[in-house]
Amino acid sequence: MTLKKNILASWVSQVYVSVAGMLMVPFYLRYMGTEAYGLVGFFAMLQVWFQLMDLGLTQTMSREAARFRGGAIDALSLRRLLRSLEALFLLVAIAGALAIGLAAPRIASDWLQARHIDIDEVRYAAVLMGMLVALRWVSGLYRGVISGFEALVWLNACNAAIATARFMLVIPLLMLVGGTPRVFFNFQLVVAVLELGLLVWQTYRLLPQAGSAPLRWDWRALGGLLKFSMGVAFTSTIWVAMTQLDKLMLSKLLPLDDYGVFTLAVLIASAVTLIATPITSALQPRMAQVAASGRAEELIGLYRRGTQIVGLIAAPAMLVLVCFPEQVLGIWTGNAAVAASAAPILQLYAFGNGVLAFGAFPYYLQFARGELRLHVIGNVLFLVILLPALIWAAQRYGALGAGYAWAISNLAYFLLWIPLVHRRFMRGSHFDWLLHDVAAVVAPPTVAAFMLRGLIAWPQNRFSALFLLVAIGLALMLLSGLGASSVRQMVQRRWRLGIPALSIKRR
Repeated sequence: MTLKKNILASWVSQVYVSVAGMLMVPFYLRYMGTEAYGLVGFFAMLQVWFQLMDLGLTQTMSREAARFRGGAIDALSLRRLLRSLEALFLLVAIAGALAIGLAAPRIASDWLQARHIDIDEVRYAAVLMGMLVALRWVSGLYRGVISGFEALVWLNACNAAIATARFMLVIPLLMLVGGTPRVFFNFQLVVAVLELGLLVWQTYRLLPQAGSAPLRWDWRALGGLLKFSMGVAFTSTIWVAMTQLDKLMLSKLLPLDDYGVFTLAVLIASAVTLIATPITSALQPRMAQVAASGRAEELIGLYRRGTQIVGLIAAPAMLVLVCFPEQVLGIWTGNAAVAASAAPILQLYAFGNGVLAFGAFPYYLQFARGELRLHVIGNVLFLVILLPALIWAAQRYGALGAGYAWAISNLAYFLLWIPLVHRRFMRGSHFDWLLHDVAAVVAPPTVAAFMLRGLIAWPQNRFSALFLLVAIGLALMLLSGLGASSVRQMVQRRWRLGIPALSIKRR
């Protein structure tokens, strides 16, 4: 029951935090403007890059807390490890905050291209960003400990509460005091301090007593864990480079208001992969369990059914964003000019994310088998393709060029690398997977979506347009379901079970 509660709490919290962040964006645009929202996007990108300093140590701390619960290490070792990591995280956080603070004048004058916000306001916001990034990074260490003790219901409740404060409670302040970056980031700093305090309190509530032995720093404890943490850090570095390099480059190349529009488009495009995450999170441990028991055919069957189920949800979402981007943005933001500017970028990133939703599946197969060598090689090759394409396209064509680089690189990875992975792990089944598990689910709604795109006359009323958009999404999902053999088989089984029951009732 505890595991089920933890899984449910994680899913609910993740969906709530993501939806809350998205729903508040129109209010940010209304009270702050696109240029100030560009600063919010820059801060989000900066925070992700700073996570590279983690070097996998947060996940390592979580793993060691779990190992303590399993009896592999004692209480004193766990507390000494935490004390050592606290010192390390504090030093890096201070250094990082100071570095960003010292660079704030250059960030304001030379990197970010603000046209309407005063440069002193941008510099002050950059200083606060450095402090915020450091505080949230340190918070990650304590999240790791709490996760390791499986206190996930408490942790996810805390995440939801902090997200409510961060995304929603700031809106009345922007309305009453003013929608300036100074007001926004000062409020976020207060929330970050509160968040860190709560996480530290809960961590020390969970930690076991270690007697009277001194809790000195024990750097030798870190040495034995570096191999694991470096492996995590390497894959994290590749992922951050893949997903954040475009945002870093464009923060320099674009005027800040255009960067705000780009941030908006990328945020809503992330919904394609976001809605698939709960499914893949549940699928991975089940695949690992089946692989560990040596049931190879069942593993492949689970892999193929999982592909269809993700496609059933991700493909319609991608198609709605690709075929009706301006309508989606107009309904969401209520700003026709912003919708028109962001729509072409949204199309490209939504398509790339849709391909990525399918392209991630070979990783789940490799993870289940415990063989990640091809995954690492494939990601390095993807980065080799993406980096030069992104640099050239972003410098030449701005946000639209970055979108093309993202979409084409993901498509190239899907078409060229995945067949090699399948040849190693499910020989002879690649074209079956491609035809029956991907194309059969994607092709019918794709044809329908592009036909509807040319036929529909959109109403001017936002609520009517929203109703029509939801109806289109449900219709596309139904077509995907008709193409998914696993869904058809499930419906047929239920239908057959229902017929005898109906006959008995009539008698």
